[in-house]
Amino acid sequence: MSNYHIKHLEEYFQVYRKSVRNPEAFWEEIAEEHFVWRKRWDNVLSWDFKKPEIKWFEGAKLNITENCLDRHLPTRGTKTAIIFEPNNPKEEAVHITYRQLHERVCRMANVFLDHGVKKGDRVCIYLPMIPELAVALLACARIGAIHSVVFAGFSSNALSTRINDSDCKMVITSDGSFRGTKSIDLKGIVDKALEECPGVENVLVVKRTGSEIYMEAGRDKWLQPLLDEAYADCVAEIMDAEDPLFILYTSGSTGTPKGMVHTTAGYMVYTAYTFKNVFQYTENDVYWCTADIGWITGHSYIVYGPLANGATTLMFEGVPSYPDYGRFWDVIQKHKVNQFYTAPTAIRALAKENLEYVEKYDLSSLKVLGSVGEPINEEAWHWYNNNVGKKNSPIVDTWWQTETGGIMITPIPYVTPTAPTYATLPFIGIQPALMDENAKEIKGNQVEGRLCIKFPWPSIARTIWGNHDRYRDTYFSAYENMYFTGDGALRDAVGYYRITGRVDDVIIVSGHNLGTAPIEDSINEHPAVAESAIVGFPHDVKGNALYGFVILKETGESRDRENLKREINQQITEHIGPIAKLDKIQFVSGLPKTRSGKIMRRILRKIASNDTSNLGDTSTLLNPEIVQEIMDNSL
Repeated sequence: MSNYHIKHLEEYFQVYRKSVRNPEAFWEEIAEEHFVWRKRWDNVLSWDFKKPEIKWFEGAKLNITENCLDRHLPTRGTKTAIIFEPNNPKEEAVHITYRQLHERVCRMANVFLDHGVKKGDRVCIYLPMIPELAVALLACARIGAIHSVVFAGFSSNALSTRINDSDCKMVITSDGSFRGTKSIDLKGIVDKALEECPGVENVLVVKRTGSEIYMEAGRDKWLQPLLDEAYADCVAEIMDAEDPLFILYTSGSTGTPKGMVHTTAGYMVYTAYTFKNVFQYTENDVYWCTADIGWITGHSYIVYGPLANGATTLMFEGVPSYPDYGRFWDVIQKHKVNQFYTAPTAIRALAKENLEYVEKYDLSSLKVLGSVGEPINEEAWHWYNNNVGKKNSPIVDTWWQTETGGIMITPIPYVTPTAPTYATLPFIGIQPALMDENAKEIKGNQVEGRLCIKFPWPSIARTIWGNHDRYRDTYFSAYENMYFTGDGALRDAVGYYRITGRVDDVIIVSGHNLGTAPIEDSINEHPAVAESAIVGFPHDVKGNALYGFVILKETGESRDRENLKREINQQITEHIGPIAKLDKIQFVSGLPKTRSGKIMRRILRKIASNDTSNLGDTSTLLNPEIVQEIMDNSL
């Protein structure tokens, strides 16, 4: 019996027990029955978290695009694979069938080959949410090139860092992008980034906005004429199970972003299996994830997971507030969306608006609602459940990470009873553990600790590009033989998990992980700034917002403070992107530090959150008097 589609709670427990008792046999059965392989594996799994080294389906040969495209052609050739819903609702939506998508991917793959891209080369993709973005990912995978998508909201500085770190030889971008009423000059950002990127040989440009742009002779080419001339079929490169599929950068708590490397076979198997079950997808459903493909959510649950299941997946170019706050609900009504997967930030923003925006649309097609990016708070959960799902569509509050590749803890709709703020139970095959301060596992229920995973799952990231030591130190050094997630969690009386937030210096703002160190580094480069510290504080819409405590150099004391705040945020925007701007900036004469010089962020967090009733022990501070001074002037 196949365990590919779980429909009852009893079945979940049966399958879960089977998956943790004998993971190799369990995943082997899933892999064997639901995918096409050019060669079967010699060994299902070998792993050692000390090194750390993880290999799934060792020795197997395949191409992920044959599983996402070719195998569907005989039965689903005329079925819509991607619905593209443009930013402007007056522009026609585009339906791309599996046959058309296959052809588009082959043409783009041939263009890449013509430009010297070969197996193992890295290609940077910096595009808005238009079909070419999904096509570019699949075209890379078709020929065995490694894609590195950079979210098109990142600055030129962030883009060049990522291009250089993975040594990309080609960049795919567009003349610009539409976002609500604005259009953004993406090509200009790329041009600026490439001043620092000597390794890039070709830039292929999609025409989207029709704006005037600079094209560098010999380097930049319009993509469409090349596609028109390209051959419409391309033989898929046969890949090893453990060949890298993509690199995706995530913010670290320190230093440069980490290029997480995901490999081919395990990632395919796990994203496909989670997609099928977490969204209870059935053949003619229309599925919509509102994420950007620049994030892992888009990779796994707009592109690879849905297409591996032969699903219809919707790509949305716009924003939830344009032309008004009813846009999401309008799209659901228009395309009769069955599964809707979005972020708590979006839900909180929409919940602030008039309920008429929701009530005037027919949302009866919805069967499953999803939440991703951060834990969803109770108020937002109830608003989503009552007004969008009409109490008929279960909410799957999914917990996972860029590093995990796929959903790890989640309800299964119509199977797991949901509870607001709880991600509920581990997904099939996932073995969580809560650890205490002494690195001992906390057994039993009604406990809280640091969330680790004891056993590898197929889509775990295999390394950090070019820096395996950092991979080991970040994820495998805190607890022996465990993957440490960086999150705290509690387990309630029935064994449900609730994620309590990051335990390191990463702050989740609007569902995006932002490391404090890179933001502080960019602030400290301002000529008037001596030192800074960033913490998060609760925010009604974003979940968390950023609060900066900034010490000025003597010269900066007399300057116009408001102007200085603007300059600091401008500096952050240039270095990282507008998502990392500070909501509050407080100028201070000092920061609370331990005798070893470590900033006591715990105290700053409490001040930023207006929670100063119990600051804990401050006697160990080098300068305890500074705490009162900061409190007296807090914003």
